[in-house]
Amino acid sequence: MSDKKTDENYMSIALDLAAMGQGRTSPNPMVGAVIVKEGNIVGKGWHKKAGTPHGEAAALAKAGASAEGGTLYVNLEPCCHRDKLTPPCTDAILKSGIRRVVVGMQDPNPKVSGKGIETLREAGVQVDVGVLQERCERLNKVFTKFITARMPFVTLKVAQTLDGKIATSTGESKWITGPEARKHGHMLRNFADAIIVGIGTVLRDDPSLTTRIEDADNARDPERIILDSTLRIPLDAKVLNVQSNAKTHIVTTLAAPTAKIKEIKKKGAEILIMEGDVIKLPLLMEEIGKMGLINVLIEGGSRVNAEALRSGVVDKAAFFIAPKILGGDDARGSIGGSSPESLDMAIPLFDMRFTRLGEDLLVEGYLRKPGENQPIGRQRSADSAAGQPAPQPVDMRRSQPAGHRRKKRHKK
Repeated sequence: MSDKKTDENYMSIALDLAAMGQGRTSPNPMVGAVIVKEGNIVGKGWHKKAGTPHGEAAALAKAGASAEGGTLYVNLEPCCHRDKLTPPCTDAILKSGIRRVVVGMQDPNPKVSGKGIETLREAGVQVDVGVLQERCERLNKVFTKFITARMPFVTLKVAQTLDGKIATSTGESKWITGPEARKHGHMLRNFADAIIVGIGTVLRDDPSLTTRIEDADNARDPERIILDSTLRIPLDAKVLNVQSNAKTHIVTTLAAPTAKIKEIKKKGAEILIMEGDVIKLPLLMEEIGKMGLINVLIEGGSRVNAEALRSGVVDKAAFFIAPKILGGDDARGSIGGSSPESLDMAIPLFDMRFTRLGEDLLVEGYLRKPGENQPIGRQRSADSAAGQPAPQPVDMRRSQPAGHRRKKRHKK
């Protein structure tokens, strides 16, 4: 086996290890590490969750004295700063006597970017960068978005018929897709930090928004975020009464009645109040980023989906397509609102993937080219929560957290 093939083989193992931390490392990246000496793996490890040892440290602990003179394979540049709970991985690498480090990609974190590699090289360690770089970058797209833009990575999840319908004219939508697709959808929830729906979905379906998978020990509910500009949510809604370790956040506006805010808080839910009378998704994403929630799943109705796309907050689309044709102008389409004036304004997808799930097809794609962080599509403010027709654009003001003094009085 050539040196290149050997490096790619061990980096692939490191990537598989890193992926074992999916959905558990936020706001940290997924990192896996493999230590090889004289053609044998002497240590393996991965970052399991924030606050625990990084992948390199875990692998070095497994290898012990055998790491000396060996090669470390890691999908992300080792950290070198001390502004965190765990010590720098570069210190541990140098102390171990590792002679070569193979890095998949440079860390996008400005505190690290290139500095970890430089630290190792200055100490006499051979460092090679860029092995399976594309795979490494894809694995940590969520972290890269957050660390460079301080915004969460947003996936729009849709379950629809072949002709793009998500419900009949009467609102019936259970179940468009089959059990395999629904199980995969719950795995997406398991990996997400938060799930967003509009109040229309809550009023229509009364969902719990929890993760329901067979491996209960590995299950985790995402935090629930409900867009509800006037607080129409019933106090007996499942999302306000579900038994879960994850928080429920109700995003509302200055139009929300004060009495209803107090009642919802008594239920244990957190209230986030946005200025104005509509919920603006770009500003909401800033607030979600401040919460340290970096991987967000939108499971909205047609209007929430449309406004998420038009506001430019979506990074990835995941469409579960059932081999069914519903038809009818009165059936609900997956993307609502107004159609663009020309095909040139359609939103393209990149890096497409197709997966068969039972009788259904999962189509996935990114809404930005590799390395592109700017949102695409038309910018538009809208009350995506209430399911009302989108108002004309207005000036965006900073959002206010719950408890902030307001300039307007609430409705009684």
